[in-house]
Amino acid sequence: MSSEHEARISMHGYISGRVQGVRFRQSTAEQAEQLGIDGWVRNLPDGRVEVMCEGERQAIEVLRKWLARGPKSAKVESIELTEQGVQGIAGFIVR
Repeated sequence: MSSEHEARISMHGYISGRVQGVRFRQSTAEQAEQLGIDGWVRNLPDGRVEVMCEGERQAIEVLRKWLARGPKSAKVESIELTEQGVQGIAGFIVR
């Protein structure tokens, strides 16, 4: 019997603010790996960071809260995450 909080979900979105050149991507990958989350993170030409993550709902929520703060040197102004279909990604990479 599986409960809802064990369900695997996928989220995709964008983080805006001072999020490039502050180890945001590497720190995100470290957080994701600690939480057992799969996916990827990359810088965009417009200064935002794009993230795609899949994992247990509770772990994704922990990562979402971390993304809203980022590493110490970052200044997150906004975060937009949207749930999407699970793609079955394995591992977490910095693109």
